[in-house]
Amino acid sequence: MGGRGAALRDTLAGVTLACMNIPQLLGYARIAGMPLIAGLYTAILAPVAFAIFGSSRHLVVAADSGTAAILAGTLSQMAAPGSTHYLSLAATTALLTAGLLLFARIFRLGFLADFMSRTVLVGFLTGVGIQVSIAMLGDMLGIAVPARSTILQVWQITRGLPRSNVPTLILSSLMVTAILGGRRALPRMPVALVLVVGAIWASRVLRLATLGVATIGPVPGGLPAFGLSLPTWSETLQLLPVAASCFVVIVAQSAATARAFAMRYDERTDEDADILGLAVANGAAAVSGAFVVNGSPTQTAMADRAGARSQLAQVVLAVCVIVVLSVLTSPLQYLPRCVLGAIVFTIAIGMIDVPTLRAMRLESPGEFQLAVVTAAAVAIIGVQDGVLLAVALSLLRHVRQSYRPHTAVLQFDPEHGWSNVPATPGQQTEPGLILYRFGADLFYANANRFADEVHALVDGAPCPVRRVVIEADAITNLDYTAARIVLLLINELTRRQVEIAFARVSPSLRADMDRHGVTAAVGSDRLFVTRHEALTAAQGPLAGRESSA
Repeated sequence: MGGRGAALRDTLAGVTLACMNIPQLLGYARIAGMPLIAGLYTAILAPVAFAIFGSSRHLVVAADSGTAAILAGTLSQMAAPGSTHYLSLAATTALLTAGLLLFARIFRLGFLADFMSRTVLVGFLTGVGIQVSIAMLGDMLGIAVPARSTILQVWQITRGLPRSNVPTLILSSLMVTAILGGRRALPRMPVALVLVVGAIWASRVLRLATLGVATIGPVPGGLPAFGLSLPTWSETLQLLPVAASCFVVIVAQSAATARAFAMRYDERTDEDADILGLAVANGAAAVSGAFVVNGSPTQTAMADRAGARSQLAQVVLAVCVIVVLSVLTSPLQYLPRCVLGAIVFTIAIGMIDVPTLRAMRLESPGEFQLAVVTAAAVAIIGVQDGVLLAVALSLLRHVRQSYRPHTAVLQFDPEHGWSNVPATPGQQTEPGLILYRFGADLFYANANRFADEVHALVDGAPCPVRRVVIEADAITNLDYTAARIVLLLINELTRRQVEIAFARVSPSLRADMDRHGVTAAVGSDRLFVTRHEALTAAQGPLAGRESSA
């Protein structure tokens, strides 16, 4: 498609995205505890800032449910949601988040995105979805739910069910059914916008307020007042953990989304450039009456379905939002609160990625349990603490995998060649020889496990062992503590007249072994680049069968 045709396509996609996204932006503001208009403010400067400084052609940057929930989780304990002080705290959080993102860009810390695994990210978003959906039930039922804790909210909702407003409940049910059905039947249509317009008309003409259906009330129009009112120094320090939690989610979620759409269209993306774009976007949000913005997976998918293939669509989105703010905010005062609650509810349940959770349960039950624990923690103890727990669990999972790597004894079959068998006592490669593979780097946490397993194989061998060959292709590094343990293992095996050698030693591992004295202890003539050389030196019957591995 030519340049003019591509520009027209992205312009139409931007208009479509605005129609689909404006109700959601109001919903994200509701989640964040901000005035509804602030949700629209997030789509003015932030998308344009990212379009200028970011690298992804597809990532849509605006308000997002995950970061909105983090924001509300702590700020609601420091100030009344929607108050002037609350707005100051929200803007400062966005500014602090921008500072952290800028720091990450300067020091090229884009790799931090990899420290929150997809497993834990799915669990985190599921927990946020559960928490937010429960929080919206009060508005959808027409009952007051003042508690902030999810467990207390469930209790208050249960006790308040007999006092539910029937017209509110019916309208909420119709909205949820229509939105979810519309997403399936008409995925390219702005179903939510049509329903919002219809609900405003019905509320005004049919006077639903007389039936007990509460409305959101007057919504100020016009462009935001640019500026920044900073809280006290002690409050700013309290906001640092909130900004850090937002930072983690932004980096992980935005990077994952940008990568996914770049792969779809065979494009390249620069994580560090995207971090800079997100930093500038959050700085712009801070000074324009908005709150923390993020690269949103749902909004990016909406833009893609609308046909967007460049950031021009996000610029058009910003223009459309400006038009709405200028001339179309007055009718919003008639919007029923339950309708907005239903929109947020559908956003929240959309965050619960059931297909991925089901696939995890079938393919990797351990990862599924990790995702469930993360979701439960976020829903029960809160979003901010849940983020910290999610990062900790991601790192713990990585350490656990390194601590308990796959290990094996290699055996040769004339018909099928080499195979791995579990490294259990009694297994050997051939009489007198054990070829043992350790499937991770050797470091302080797993070195004792390595040594214990080698000892157990030697002690449990069916005939006396003359040589142990460590296949070290997966071992690229050796730290100080692990080197001390390896030296003790070498001395113990030498005392028992068992030779030890290393096969498939990489240059980086050889450098570590030289530096820590392992080479001198084992002998440089027992460090081999290939398995073939190690087996030839062992002078066993397998040496002639091994070619060049």
